[in-house]
Amino acid sequence: MARVYRVAIIGLGVIGRRMLTNMPSQGRLEVTGGWDLSAEARSAAAADFPWLRIAETAEALIAEPETDLVYIGVPPKAHAAYARASVQAGKAVFCEKPLGVDLQESRRITREVEAGGRPQAVNLALAAARGVTVMRRAIADGSLGEIAGADIRLHFGRWPRGWQDSATWLSGRAEGGFTREVATHFLYLTDSLLGPGRVVAASPAYPEDPEAAESHVVARLVCGGRPVTLAGSVGGAGPDRVEFTLWGSRRSYRMTDFYRLWQSDGGGWHDALPGIDNPALDSYGLQLDELVRMLDGEPHVLPDFATALRVQEQVEAILAAG
Repeated sequence: MARVYRVAIIGLGVIGRRMLTNMPSQGRLEVTGGWDLSAEARSAAAADFPWLRIAETAEALIAEPETDLVYIGVPPKAHAAYARASVQAGKAVFCEKPLGVDLQESRRITREVEAGGRPQAVNLALAAARGVTVMRRAIADGSLGEIAGADIRLHFGRWPRGWQDSATWLSGRAEGGFTREVATHFLYLTDSLLGPGRVVAASPAYPEDPEAAESHVVARLVCGGRPVTLAGSVGGAGPDRVEFTLWGSRRSYRMTDFYRLWQSDGGGWHDALPGIDNPALDSYGLQLDELVRMLDGEPHVLPDFATALRVQEQVEAILAAG
């Protein structure tokens, strides 16, 4: 019988609750307990997930002998502390993105988790997405043709988005902003598809409030020798836009709303994933399947801390350019 891995959930906000919903469905991930700094978040999770055991402290939950894996879903500044506690306890680590906001600290914790020798990954949610697999295959088999580059386009009528209102840190310059929260996923995607990148030029804009996160970003990168552009903004009436386009000489692909994939051979855009009614839910399941492969010691597509650190370096370079 395949081994069931026991998971400690540190952070019971929006993404932690998503893990509470989806991990049990995977079949080989058993959530043994959860914890959050917020008493309100702990109470809400206990009410919505009656089976969940709320631990007294994060450290106690991490150190429990039955814990195999620690999922870290807290704000970025605290990622390193809980990852360090997990490594010291000999546990596998699955950490939310971005890896952090302090590059020196992120470099230290990357060295520590690598030295610990336990399985480790960062939850960059596009890693196992079906649309990303399609693009990887098109690059590998040549059906994309010569890669011309990629474009990332983001717009949000308000930031944070309505469903993120409880995560107040997302509005702050210290840890939040759409570049860290959303662009990180697509900068990882360019790293995964094209190769490691570097920021050539960037121009962020900030509100007058010195504590507020960026309102606009324009950046140009080179990834694997190919040009990549990023443009993002907040404010104004209209729908949100989350779009990544990979341009090829024979075929191009466009991802919208994170997970929906479209393709063009030179004409209009056509659905590249027919029959997938809920690409987001499909992707959540595929990501957790890869997590189990990692724990089994099998090949997997999840990015490790070193990959997430490369992406963080790009993000922080963009935000510091202003």
